[in-house]
Amino acid sequence: MKKKVLITGITGFAGSHLAELLLKKKIKVYGTCRWRSRTENIEQIKNKLNLIEADLLDLSSLEKVMMDVRPDYVFHLAAQSFVPTSWTSPSVTMEINAVGSVNLFEAIRSAKIDPFIQIACSSEEYGLVKPDEVPIKETNPLRPLSPYAVSKISLDFLGYQYQQNYGLKIIRTRGFNHTGPRRGEVFVCSVFAKQIAEIEKGRKEPILLVGNLKAVRDFTDVRDMVRGYWLAAIKGEPGEVYNICSGKGVKIQEVLDKLLKMSKVKIKVKQDPARIRPSDVPILLGDYSKFRRQTGWKPTIKFDQTLKDILDYWRKRV
Repeated sequence: MKKKVLITGITGFAGSHLAELLLKKKIKVYGTCRWRSRTENIEQIKNKLNLIEADLLDLSSLEKVMMDVRPDYVFHLAAQSFVPTSWTSPSVTMEINAVGSVNLFEAIRSAKIDPFIQIACSSEEYGLVKPDEVPIKETNPLRPLSPYAVSKISLDFLGYQYQQNYGLKIIRTRGFNHTGPRRGEVFVCSVFAKQIAEIEKGRKEPILLVGNLKAVRDFTDVRDMVRGYWLAAIKGEPGEVYNICSGKGVKIQEVLDKLLKMSKVKIKVKQDPARIRPSDVPILLGDYSKFRRQTGWKPTIKFDQTLKDILDYWRKRV
C-alpha cells in the first residue's frame, strides 16, 4: 500500500517543492489549504495532489483531516513565515505559529494515529549569536530577536513537549535561510531578482532598492531543504532537533553582487529606510554535522545555480 503523507502549507514555497519531491517517490500526497490560499505554486502538479480545506486555527477542521486521511507522515510547514510581518502583526504570528501548531498536535492525538511528524522550526530562534558561537550548533542558546523567532521557539518546544509527554513522533528541524524558484517576492534573494527582472523589461527605473546589506546568512536551495525534511522524517530521531543548512555564510551584499553580475543592464543600488528592520540578526551560519551523521544529508545545489534559477523564474513572470 502507498504511504500517505500530509503537508500543511502545501501551497507555499517549501510545501510545493516538498510535494513535487514526494510525488516523484510515488507517495500519495495530501495537503491542507485554506479557501483563500493562492495555488500558483502547485499549478503544475495540482491534479496529482489531494487537497483538503482546513485551517490551523480551526481545530475541528484539522481533526476531520486526520480522521479521514490517517497519514503515515505529517510535514508541518504552514506558518506566518515572514520576519518583518511579525513586527507589524506579532499576535497573529504567535497565534498561527504556536496556537495553530497545538491544534495540529491535538488533532493527531484525537484521531489516535501515530505518524512521523516533521516540524519546520527556524534558525531565527538562535537570534543574537556571539562571534565565538559560530558556526551554530543545536546546543547554542536561543536569544530571539523578533516576534517570529519567539513564535518558532514556541513551536519547537511544543514539539519537544508533545513528544515527551504524549509520545508523538515529532522530529524538529531548524532550517536556515532557504531560497529558490517560487520564493515569495518579499524575501531577500527574490526581492533583488524580481527588481532586476522588472528593470530588464523596462517596467521599473534602473534603481534597485535594498535594506541591510551587512547581514550574513546561510543559504540552502529549497530543493535540498525539502530533501532534508523527508530524510528527517524517515531517519530522524523523534524528540531530537537538527539544523539543516549549507554551513557557508554569505553577506547579503554578495548576494546582490552575484545577481547584478547575471544581468547586462546597468543598475544603481539605493538603500530604502522602509526595508530596515527594528533589529536584524547580524549572522546566521549553521553547523549541520549532527543532521548529516543521522541521515547522510548534505547540500548538492550550488548557490550560484540557485540564484540563476530565481532570476530566470522572475524573468518569466514580470
